[in-house]
Amino acid sequence: MKEINSKSAPQAIGPYSQAIIAENLIFCSGQIPLDPISGEIIEGGISEQTQWVIDNLTEVLKEVGAGLKNVIKTEVYLSDMNHFSEMNDVYRKNFIFKPYPARVTVEVSRLPKNALIEISCVACKE
Repeated sequence: MKEINSKSAPQAIGPYSQAIIAENLIFCSGQIPLDPISGEIIEGGISEQTQWVIDNLTEVLKEVGAGLKNVIKTEVYLSDMNHFSEMNDVYRKNFIFKPYPARVTVEVSRLPKNALIEISCVACKE
């Protein structure tokens, strides 16, 4: 296994890695809408937070020469399922490569730093 650590994405706020490569698979930890410089949640609603999370995941994947086109599966955690439609609109604009990743979306009672969304993913190195 190899640890991935991108300076362009928020650093882990606990005892975990941003991502791990095992053989040709990349396991990205959940990203919340943290500004990598300030370490604070960005301002805005679910659309802005979703885009920020996807951008953070993109930066982690870039560290090993991968991108959203390499994503096999995502897990989306929402603080409120009423945000599903807005989140899905932003998600759709970013995950444009077919086949689309498999996905699970669930509502949770609370996310770190009171974020509205967290997304993790599994990707494949080319």
